Amino acid sequence: MGKQFVHNFLGEAPNWYKLTVLGFIVANPFLLAIFGSFFTGWVIIAEFIFTLAMALKCYPLAPAGLIALECVVMGLTSPATVYHETHANFPVIMLLMFMVAGIHFMKDGLLFVFTKLLINVRSKVFLSLLFCFVSAFLSAFLDALTVTAVIIAVAYGFYSVYHAYASDDEAEEYAVDDDSLVLDAHKADMEQFKGFLRNLMMHAAVGTALGGVTTMVGEPQNLIIAEKMKWHFAEFVVHTYRVTFPVLIAGLATCWALEKTKIFGYGYQLPENVYDVLKKNVEKQAEEIDASGKMKLIVQGIVGVLLVLSLALHLAEVGVIGLFLIVLLAAFNGIISEHEIGHAFTESLPFTALLVVFFAVVAVIHDQHLFKPVTDYVLAMSGHAQLGAYFVANGVLSAVSDNVFVATVYMNETISGFKDIAPLLGTHDGLTPEQAGRIEHLSKLAASINTGTNIPSVATPNGQAAFLFLLTSALAPLIRLSYVEMVKLALPYTIVMSITGFAATIYLL
Repeated sequence: MGKQFVHNFLGEAPNWYKLTVLGFIVANPFLLAIFGSFFTGWVIIAEFIFTLAMALKCYPLAPAGLIALECVVMGLTSPATVYHETHANFPVIMLLMFMVAGIHFMKDGLLFVFTKLLINVRSKVFLSLLFCFVSAFLSAFLDALTVTAVIIAVAYGFYSVYHAYASDDEAEEYAVDDDSLVLDAHKADMEQFKGFLRNLMMHAAVGTALGGVTTMVGEPQNLIIAEKMKWHFAEFVVHTYRVTFPVLIAGLATCWALEKTKIFGYGYQLPENVYDVLKKNVEKQAEEIDASGKMKLIVQGIVGVLLVLSLALHLAEVGVIGLFLIVLLAAFNGIISEHEIGHAFTESLPFTALLVVFFAVVAVIHDQHLFKPVTDYVLAMSGHAQLGAYFVANGVLSAVSDNVFVATVYMNETISGFKDIAPLLGTHDGLTPEQAGRIEHLSKLAASINTGTNIPSVATPNGQAAFLFLLTSALAPLIRLSYVEMVKLALPYTIVMSITGFAATIYLL
């Protein structure tokens, strides 16, 4: 029974991984007793990042959840604080539950669009730019997680088609994640195809960050910033474009340069054999589509336009809009089986659970004031130096923590420093020159928080929810997109976009 207990603990994960997680759990109480809560809190963050980095060995929910549970038991945080952090991020949870699930019902239409791009655009450089730009454009209206879910579905579909073609027909059992079935004649093309998909996925993921930073609905923390500042959709764009637009241009230029120079793991081409298989599959699907299928695509297109308009006008919370997206698509496309509807939630809910575990770690950060030294130092500054420091501090903290949490902390602390003019936010008439000046500086600080939490956080998967979603998806292990690989592929983007954002914050904002 003892051996079976050890075997069952974290299932098929490697023994060294199991021992490491157990080591964390055993060591943490001793660290707390010897070094105190502040040091232990930072160790907990490092442990959590380790579980994310090893996502291909073991989905992080169980090991990270054990560490988070231990934090509550040790008193580093409380169930009430965990609930508070979860409740504060409830719009994000609703977005995951309903918007990402809603996209499942739009998958055919979106697959149609991206399939056309992949089949009709033969230049890898131009295709990469298109994926990056289209992802950026959609993320400005649909939320980065929603767009990432679409791109994952596209890549997974293409990978499944070629893997099935390249595998041994005589195998007793077929599995899309079993590379041992791939015939020797196709192994080289399969590895090249995996690299090709890794490149496209990272270009698209970075694109979601480039577009997500530009509007109030692009990222969850943007909504928080806009609400605090009383900004509407257009006002948010006006107050932030001096930084967001240069970063967008720099990001697209980086995409072009990476594919041209083929550095940092980029430059993989789509093999001709793979292209032929995918094209034939697309043509076969096009021939098989009947009047019912065409009508479903039309309905998805119309609902897609309504979705963009609803998000752009912010008619309701993103998650609520996602729920009605499900209702409309289910009703008008004849999806009435509970099983069909339930299948749409299978990908979003595990990540939702992982995100709540992440909020438990954020609760530790909150209760132990782990960011306080950095926050106090930056808030004590003034002028353009403060704007630059805001960008850097928010960027660094967002790369290791939740950027929604970081933005919330900085916005609350900043607004508290402008209590005298906070009631005047959203007012344009009757302001004294001094009041107008202070509101303008506060607006610049808010814009710096927005870009700081969105841009440098592409450095790590735990910095961007869309990146984390990609890392923990079913696609990542298939194309060997590990935590370390994502950090390496994101590095050139991180450097160029962060430098551009920092310079624009100081000189243009």
